[in-house]
Amino acid sequence: MARDAEATRRRILDAAEEEFAKYGIAGARVDRIADNAQANKAMIYRYFDSKDRLFDEVFSQRVLAFVDEVEFDAGDLSGYAARSFDVYQKYPNTLRLTNWYILERGEEGQLATLAASHKDKVNRIEAAQKQGLLPGDRTAIEILTAVRALAMAWHILTPDMPRAQLPAVARRRQAVVENVRKLLAP
Repeated sequence: MARDAEATRRRILDAAEEEFAKYGIAGARVDRIADNAQANKAMIYRYFDSKDRLFDEVFSQRVLAFVDEVEFDAGDLSGYAARSFDVYQKYPNTLRLTNWYILERGEEGQLATLAASHKDKVNRIEAAQKQGLLPGDRTAIEILTAVRALAMAWHILTPDMPRAQLPAVARRRQAVVENVRKLLAP
């Protein structure tokens, strides 16, 4: 039976995403990833060199998938926030991986994929500000940070919050849109 290298690589990435989302970089175990991917540890190191590089690949792919799925329009940041909310709802690992990246990489984190995505968004917000489409009383990074925080807010609640009577998903999404509109109102 011939081996399919790309299928093996994909299984490793899928298993690694689940492992990293659950345990973070430090807590993830290559043995578990190998077992769940039905691969051996040697293949993981052959494809990715190290656990850190495997995480970088997993997280980079999640960032690229997010960028592909969530259209960014600086003239419609409430729509961007709503689409972001939808992806966080559909793919909870997106935020889990993001949080682990922030917690474990901190200031050291410099993934080119992530940096390019942020730079593009900041540039587009600045252009929209120059055109008068967005308020100029805040920097582009301040606006982007606030919009992203609102889109993520319902998905990063403390464990006790979901036990409370939360509004339905549609209402939470609507609240994100309304809050972004208020944030950007003249």
